[in-house]
Amino acid sequence: MRLEAITWDRLAELLADRLAGLEPADGGAWPRVGFDGAPAARPGDLAERVGEALRLRGRPSLVVGAEGFLRPASLRLEHGRRDAESYYSGWFDTGALWREVFGPLDPGGSGRILPDLWDPVTDRATRSPYVHLPPRAILLLHGPLLLRHWFPFDLSVHLLLSPGALRRRTPETDHWTLPAFARYEAETDPAGTADVLVRTDDPRHPAWSA
Repeated sequence: MRLEAITWDRLAELLADRLAGLEPADGGAWPRVGFDGAPAARPGDLAERVGEALRLRGRPSLVVGAEGFLRPASLRLEHGRRDAESYYSGWFDTGALWREVFGPLDPGGSGRILPDLWDPVTDRATRSPYVHLPPRAILLLHGPLLLRHWFPFDLSVHLLLSPGALRRRTPETDHWTLPAFARYEAETDPAGTADVLVRTDDPRHPAWSA
């Protein structure tokens, strides 16, 4: 696959141009876009840039982070604080994401979504208010391991790190998560599955293919 060098600002502009005309494949009112990548790839930064570029184009959007839907510590850490299998399959409350984010955006849905549910620092519910998305507003969901859950994305972006870059850019205290990302690559092939691929080995000089 041929990748083209690009700046982050230019990438956000091009993605916003593409998303400005995006309509849901299921005939609903709210397109859903996923920004998938390990924390070291900082998919949330790109989602925020794209959201701002969409705002300037007059297309409303809402950025939501999957980290706001972590399970309580008693469930996440049941098998210890550094269990890669738990991180891969049990840290994120995908049921809550379906119920509070994707379900309301289904055809005929209310458009009333919860932007986050759980604060991992306090290990308590965030009690954030619900947000009503107007018709044609775009959901921009970012987080790791997103493409293994069959979320109904109308467009997906994967921020790719080579194994070496992932290790270098992941804090040493989080190296225990690396086997989960190796498994994700082997089982899901996010680079081959996503609609847009962004290589971020050098955070100053991304490259992309779409």
